[in-house]
Formats: sequence, C-alpha cells, structure tokens
Amino acid sequence: MSTQALETNIQLSDKINKLEASATLAMAAKARELRAEGKDIIGLSLGEPDFNTPDFIKEAAIQAVNDNYNSYTPVDGYAELKDAIITKFKRDNNLTYDHSQIVVSTGAKQSLYNVAQVYLNEGDEVILPCPYWVSYSDIVKLAGGVPVEVQTSIATDFKMTAEQLEKSITPRTKMIWYSSPCNPSGSIYSKQELRALADVLQKYPNIIVVSDEIYEHINYAGDHASMAQFDDMYNRTVTVNGVAKAFAMTGWRIGYIGAPKEIARACNKMQGQVTSGANCIAQRAVITALEAPVSNIQYMITEFKNRRQLILDLLSEIPGFKCNTPEGAFYVFPDISHYFGKTLNGNKINNASDFSMFLLENANVATVTGDAFGNKNCIRISYAASTEQITEAIRRIKEVVS
Repeated sequence: MSTQALETNIQLSDKINKLEASATLAMAAKARELRAEGKDIIGLSLGEPDFNTPDFIKEAAIQAVNDNYNSYTPVDGYAELKDAIITKFKRDNNLTYDHSQIVVSTGAKQSLYNVAQVYLNEGDEVILPCPYWVSYSDIVKLAGGVPVEVQTSIATDFKMTAEQLEKSITPRTKMIWYSSPCNPSGSIYSKQELRALADVLQKYPNIIVVSDEIYEHINYAGDHASMAQFDDMYNRTVTVNGVAKAFAMTGWRIGYIGAPKEIARACNKMQGQVTSGANCIAQRAVITALEAPVSNIQYMITEFKNRRQLILDLLSEIPGFKCNTPEGAFYVFPDISHYFGKTLNGNKINNASDFSMFLLENANVATVTGDAFGNKNCIRISYAASTEQITEAIRRIKEVVS
C-alpha cells in the first residue's frame, strides 16, 4: 500500500482547536526539554509540593494492595471514604453533608469539570476573579460557558470586592468560581469578605458559587473560611477540595466535592459515563489521610511558611518586583510590569509572557506568565522547592535583570 493511500484528512473539533494548552504544564514541558539539552533549569513553575507523601498514608496504600482492593469502585467513591470526607468537612469547616452530597473524583480538576458540565448551558456566564487558577477559564468554555474576568491587583491583595461582584453580574450570570487560598496569588478571603460577597448574592438567588479550597491547610493567616458556612449560601455552594497539595499527593489523583444534592447527583451521573470511580488504592489511602489530625502534616506547612519569607526577602532586593504577602498556598505573584517596554540582554519585554520566557532562556529559571491566570502584569513563582533552589533561582533572576 502506498504512503499516499494511508494519508487522511483529519479534522479536529472546533472545541479542541479553541482549547488553550495548560500554561503550567507547557512551561514544565519546556523546562524538561531544556534539561534534556543539558541546561541547568530550576523549575519554579509547577504547583507541586516537593515533599514525599507521608509514610502513614503510603502504609495505608500498601495495606490496601495486600487486602486485595483491585475492583471497580463506586462511581462517587467508597462509602468509608465519604464518611472520612463528611467528618473532615465537619471538623475543619463546620459543614454538614451526607453521603448523597459527596462525589469523589480523579482529582479536584475533574471535580471542577464535572460541575461545569452539569450546570452550564451555552452562553451562561461565570464570574472569575482574576487571577484565577489556569484551568478555570477553559473548563468553563468547554461546557459552553462564558468566562467573565474581574480584575484585581496588589492594592486589594488580589481579591474581588463586593462592589466589583455587583457590577459584573448580568442576567446571564450562572456561577462564580474562586479559590481561597488562591492559586496563583496565595490570597485568602476572610469570613467578613466572603460575607460581603454573599450579601450581594442574596439579590441573585439563581447564582451558584464554586469554592475551590484545595490549599485550605496551607494557610499562614489562621482560620479558614468557607462560603458554605453561611446558612443562606449552603444550598448554593459547591465546595471543592482534595489531597494533592496539603498531603503531597498530586499523583494520587483524588478530589471531592460537597454540594447540593441535585448537583452531586448530576456529577455522579456525568462521571459514570466518563471515568467511573476513582482509583481504589488511592481512595483507601485517602481515608487514612483525612482521618488523621491535621498536625500530622504541619511540618510541611511550617516549611512552606519559612520558604515564603525567604523568597519575599530575596525578591524585595530586585528593583521592579512588587509583591504582596501571600497568606496561603506556596506561590508569590509579583507584578513585573516595570520591565514592560524595556530591553534586557537584547530581548524586548512587551508583556508577562515575554518576561517569563526571558527568565527561562537567560536565567534558566522556569516560572509561569500571569497571562495564563488572567493577569497580564504578573508572573507566578512557586516556592515548593528547596531553600537552596529558591536562593539560587532568585540570585539568577536578580543577575539577569540588573
């Protein structure tokens, strides 16, 4: 058979052609390519703890293997895992859910995707306070929704105000998505700030809130507040969480929601046609993770806090970097617009994407452009890396921009 006879005219869907690649994963891939070429790249682009999964969780997984957990799991999760999630919600968030309101998924990203698919129709608007996690916008678009970006800045600690929310609502508004602690800014909404947003939403009873709380325990400010804690928002809020970040379990791929029963039931239905239930061994390990006291992972949180101070101190020595003090997660989100229009080492810097690529190619440091998070003036730098890597990376950045 000739080569020509094997040729086909493959035409991908409009949906996939319009879909943006994940900027964080793309930068990580680029960094890997450069390492393969022999370059000494320091990766500060991925949102992944550099700790190993705690031993007590790994031991639970090994026990599950030895106990012959190898069959299909219930689509929405093991009943014992739901029990652990319900207990966790009550213990940490003062939220009361039952089994019918919990859906376990293959990571919090699938949880978010499920919610968008079951609730959004073509043209429905979703308010996204900027900066937002890189995948929110495209997950909304895949469900036919329209992202409505609400710009914030360092001046407001990258948080949307009640006034901004009010101005952004239209007759097409169906949902609001936000994360607290926030990826990429590390900002945390206080209970008072959430109450102010909830007061606005009382005028619009058809709007649902998606509260992404995956970084809940990586919190340096104190109490964590959930939108669903308010009685008048409980039945209008989907609380999304998981174990990837605080428990250093990114590759285990377990996320979950606590939601109004109608939404949970719909997510279960959606998941049943797409992936079915999440991994059996990972689910058994997560039961142990969630049942353990939070103090078991405090050593990681303490180390992240120390690194936060280190990177803020080092960045403060670089002219043109403006930083707020993030209260959670493990990122800094400096405004680097000072460099726009300037030429560095023969490279014209027009925007944050140019600056991020300049750092990769000239300082051998991988960061992520703020454009991917809905903010054109900033870059995201992860400090989920050793103190030695952080110190060397910021030294290199300071050198190439000086």
